[in-house]
Amino acid sequence: MSTITRFAPSPTGYLHVGHAYSASLAFEQAMKAGGRFLLRLEDIDQTRCRPEFEAAIYEDLAWIGLKWEEPVRKQSEHFEDYQALLEKLHDRELIYPCFCTRKEIAAEIARSPSAPHGPDGPVYPGTCKHLSALEIDQNFSEDKPYALRLNMERALDAVSQDLLRFEEVGKGIIQCDPARFGDVVLARKETPTSYHLAVTFDDALQGVNLVVRGQDLFEATYLHCLLQHLLSLPTPRYLHHGLVSDLKGRRLAKRDKSATIRDIREQGYSPEEVRKLIGFQEKT
Repeated sequence: MSTITRFAPSPTGYLHVGHAYSASLAFEQAMKAGGRFLLRLEDIDQTRCRPEFEAAIYEDLAWIGLKWEEPVRKQSEHFEDYQALLEKLHDRELIYPCFCTRKEIAAEIARSPSAPHGPDGPVYPGTCKHLSALEIDQNFSEDKPYALRLNMERALDAVSQDLLRFEEVGKGIIQCDPARFGDVVLARKETPTSYHLAVTFDDALQGVNLVVRGQDLFEATYLHCLLQHLLSLPTPRYLHHGLVSDLKGRRLAKRDKSATIRDIREQGYSPEEVRKLIGFQEKT
């Protein structure tokens, strides 16, 4: 089986050298195995994604020497796919609507000093988990904002714990602990999918069998593995790389403009110099 990798940035800003490393590593992993490299735009946040950032992604990746298959999948053009997934989960009673505001959730957590924390912060306390059908209908009739949350307890009951594992390149089989996320949000009224739901489906749809991404997303794989089994999707292999410093050795921050590929190019660096500085000695 040939290796299929992908790079999936969000067009909410300019790419930095950390993106260059991740994209180059994914490209290299595919090319050395005679495989395929895909580019996908994770543009579900329509309030922050902008056309100029999308154009810059194509320009910057081409400048560092990467080539990808066309067409590029844009998540914003496929919201109906994610809606179908939510309907499947709803039919199995694995999701429920939550009408809490962020302020209300924060207040509830503050009242419980022992509230558990997960990879994404404090775990949702389950305030809306047991609303009656009448209460749910009343909230919908009032057109209240809502989020659709995964019922983690039911989801874990629906999947054998022995199946919740994945292969991490260089580390072997990793056992997952998705319960740490609690009842995570899978969609909102104004945004019909979440990163977790969309990325899980898109990787399967596009046949990605090696996911290359930063170490900061390692624990998210626990949740993605659970969703894969709930939705009868394959589990790819994963390669989570360390986070990259800028060209002066400083840890990257989005607010640091000097770390963007665009700014580095304007400083006179060549693509070959950038690739060497981030750990790739020659083009692949």
